[in-house]
Amino acid sequence: MINYSLQVNMDPLKPETLPSLFLDGTRFADDFGRTVLLRGVNLGGDSKVPAAPDGSTHLPTDFSGHREVSFVGRPFPLDEAEEHFARLRGWGFNVVRLLTTWEAVEHAGPGAYDRNYLDYLSRICECAGNFGLYVFIDFHQDVWSRMTGGDGAPCWLFEKTGIDYTKISASGAALVMQHAHDFTDPNPLQKAYPPMCWSSNYRYPACAIMFTLFFGGMTFTPQFSVEGRNVQQYLQEHFLGALRAVATAVKGRGNVIGFDPFNEPSRGWIGFPFSRRITANTDELHAMPGLAFSPLDALMTARGTPVTVPRLGISLLRGKLTAKEKITVNPNRIPLWLPGSSDPFEQAGAWRPGHEGGVEYFNEEFFRNTGGRKHDFNRDFLFPFYERAANVIHSVNPGWFVFLEKDAAETMNDPQLPEPLPRNAVNASHWYDGLTLVFKRFFPVNIDVATRKPAPGITAIRKMYARQIKAITGASALAGTPTLIGEFGIPFDMHKRKAYEKFSRGRRGSGIWKRHILALDLMYRAMDENLVSSTQWNYAAGNRNDPNVGDRWNQEDLSIFSRDQQDNSGDINSGGRALEGFARPFAPRVQGETVSMAFDRGRKLFTVKFIAEPEIEAPTEIFVPAVQFPRGFTVDAPGLITLQSSRPDMLLFLAREKGTAVITVRGR
Repeated sequence: MINYSLQVNMDPLKPETLPSLFLDGTRFADDFGRTVLLRGVNLGGDSKVPAAPDGSTHLPTDFSGHREVSFVGRPFPLDEAEEHFARLRGWGFNVVRLLTTWEAVEHAGPGAYDRNYLDYLSRICECAGNFGLYVFIDFHQDVWSRMTGGDGAPCWLFEKTGIDYTKISASGAALVMQHAHDFTDPNPLQKAYPPMCWSSNYRYPACAIMFTLFFGGMTFTPQFSVEGRNVQQYLQEHFLGALRAVATAVKGRGNVIGFDPFNEPSRGWIGFPFSRRITANTDELHAMPGLAFSPLDALMTARGTPVTVPRLGISLLRGKLTAKEKITVNPNRIPLWLPGSSDPFEQAGAWRPGHEGGVEYFNEEFFRNTGGRKHDFNRDFLFPFYERAANVIHSVNPGWFVFLEKDAAETMNDPQLPEPLPRNAVNASHWYDGLTLVFKRFFPVNIDVATRKPAPGITAIRKMYARQIKAITGASALAGTPTLIGEFGIPFDMHKRKAYEKFSRGRRGSGIWKRHILALDLMYRAMDENLVSSTQWNYAAGNRNDPNVGDRWNQEDLSIFSRDQQDNSGDINSGGRALEGFARPFAPRVQGETVSMAFDRGRKLFTVKFIAEPEIEAPTEIFVPAVQFPRGFTVDAPGLITLQSSRPDMLLFLAREKGTAVITVRGR
């Protein structure tokens, strides 16, 4: 038995000490041959919006200055980088999913890349490497753009496709916090802009039009060209140009391991019937809270015709979406299209308006099949795009990984990946507990999305989590590729922000985060059981406890850090939320093949079992955070040699004989 005292040295590492990574079947491996487990965080939620002028969604704007924005300073200013990366390293993370957006790169106009931002992003990557952190860059989007209620694409694309961005909200074509929220009302819970409503924009006209054109313009609107190119080619070529610009800017950073080229892609209307509304009764998989637009409803709205559609809400008792009321959209008959522009789908023969706002004709199968061939979004549209993106990425660095995602909602029901996949592909599917995320409460009884049946009790919830993650890793195994869960996490403002209230009254113990810690512990235990890499959502340096601000985007508040929780700048942990839930022991590198790994937080017991390979001349590493072992710990590692570590929070063990090895860490 070996005793260790704990203290954390936050000095930067030398960049060359970070081993390079490669893919070996379904595992990550380093250049020594060790099995690598990547545990990290998304950096960060506030990178979705500009830093100057501040584009946070709780600040009203008409988006008129969209060409003059700057994202330099997202995720944080360079002079704060060492503080934040030291904290992430001290919490045990070894990778960050670094957010950027198409808008951040190309906001000024077609091909006008923001060189100051590209240089800034490269320097952020360099600083992360100095603290031993791998980076993969996520081209992030939610519901297409800031102007349609999310983030991602630059605003000038609307003009190129004939859409008047100044009319998006007024015409009912998107639900945008900057326009819908009453900023004079101190109540953050408003009917006009309810919590987590931003995702409903995937069904609203503006977002759905843009996604359908981006992925399917050549198929559905072959006649629609922009500057001599089909609209799909035009949009994708500019996107891939921005992707290439970022890749070129960071190609010299050895800690950059790849790109996630498109966050949470949407099919737009591809595969949907033209007139049938998307409800739980007609399409349970794709139904979501908010207005249940059909493509026909949405295109009529965009044309300036008032349409009455049902609003869906979640019935907790029934465990499904139900119609709550009917809403008339665009009663003022405001067209979305610019003067001189028109609906490209109407021009392609999808539908024809009648007299006095009626419909003379529509093709119900327009988005579902062409020439008798049924469309499969993933096979025919999304993964061919990923192949093009991978070619761009690999043209800059052939060794980079390509982190791929399907539609986030579809993944929970069908995690399978279409083949063939691009070279060096990683399954980066997202996974969330939907009830906790939407209702901002951690329930002792959950609903299993696969069976639609209750999962009562903590043990049942943990098993449900593990089963859902296993379905994702199983899909990766069939495709012969590793898994990294690109996003998962919890809202920290759950249970009516009671943890913040207790903090403001002077309470500093972990008890104020009891529910948060429990939820995260169950999630990480499920990750451990499946030996899966992951990046938690998220670390937002600009987070505030203010219910209108949160992560500075659409009232979301999932950041594991907040300045409002920081009361001691000299303590690396100060500012952390529910630290015991995610700063956990794990084995980031193993000298062989990992068999199992588990941490029992209540018993302060960590165990890892592996098949030792002595020909690998590098040690197994075990991260041991002081927050989990405040009184120290003992270690049992029979048959292994203990090496001296430069980091007191990292244990090193070397095997000289092949066979099963077990390392156990017990808290005092």
